[in-house]
Amino acid sequence: QVHVVESGGGLVQPGGSLRLSCTGSGSISSFYAMGWYRQTPGKQRELVAAAITGGTTNYVDSVKGRFTISRDNAKNTVFLQMNSLEPEDTAVYYCFVGWGSSVYWGQGTQVTVSS
Repeated sequence: QVHVVESGGGLVQPGGSLRLSCTGSGSISSFYAMGWYRQTPGKQRELVAAAITGGTTNYVDSVKGRFTISRDNAKNTVFLQMNSLEPEDTAVYYCFVGWGSSVYWGQGTQVTVSS
């Protein structure tokens, strides 16, 4: 059993910053992949950023240069630093952790960018 717990969402003005955190715990001691998807009503879930064991990171084009993903492997925690936020970033952000063919999800945290 794996538990994924997120924190850090909220309301921020355009141009502001937020930091999301996510920790995976349970029967797996380390995760190959950790990252974030986001979803808005009526749209498919979109991969925002992922961090792979060994240091590889991937970002969707729309957040490159504004978002930074990082990991604390000792704590099985992944962070998403979001700067220069735009209204288009408004979504529910879901953390995922992966090992082999298994993917585990957090409950989602709302990020709202609005003045």
